[in-house]
Amino acid sequence: MSIAQNLNHIKSSLPEHVTLVAVSKTKPVTDLMEAYHSGQRIFGENKIQEMVEKHEVMPKDIEWHMIGHVQRNKVKYMASFVSLIHGVDNFKLLTEINRQAARYRRTIHCLLQIKIAEEDSKFGMTAAEASEILQSQDFSELQNIKIVGLMGMATFTEDETQVKQEFTRLKQTFDTLKTIEAPNCKLETISMGMSGDYKLAIACGSTMVRVGSSIFGERNYN
Repeated sequence: MSIAQNLNHIKSSLPEHVTLVAVSKTKPVTDLMEAYHSGQRIFGENKIQEMVEKHEVMPKDIEWHMIGHVQRNKVKYMASFVSLIHGVDNFKLLTEINRQAARYRRTIHCLLQIKIAEEDSKFGMTAAEASEILQSQDFSELQNIKIVGLMGMATFTEDETQVKQEFTRLKQTFDTLKTIEAPNCKLETISMGMSGDYKLAIACGSTMVRVGSSIFGERNYN
């Protein structure tokens, strides 16, 4: 099937309350434009430089989501246009995003990344660390960021029971933290689920799924 057909097939299977992020990392602009012409407006990249290059040449009504691990010294390159940063896993990164957003007089929306997987390679903070940040005085003083939800990545495994447990844990963390009241925090989004497990993620409460290979085909890492 074509990219347009893949996209329409996936969109037709998503509940209305679930947002689709088309993960376009390593894919050429021609592929992204095929998805764009099929109505897709939200694209996710995991490398800031690649996202910047695509942003420069593509239509300006696109929402760019940074879904990969973010290095603090790279935030400045995307601060003028990024719509949502998924993988905020520490307070120092939040303060840098806030600082760069202030330069452009804008507010950048962020998701706190919670570590739900058992793999050491996955980034993220604990639920307790997230709670501590959201209730701290230092956090309340960050006026150019807004925490709008949580993100988590399940263990890369065939064991569906384990994946379901991890997704459920993120939903429970979300339900606990969403009671926290702060001017720069309103939890509405749970970003979990990718090409292989997004249907399970939705069943566990996901409101945003990150789908790449099921839309664009296998990635080219050459």
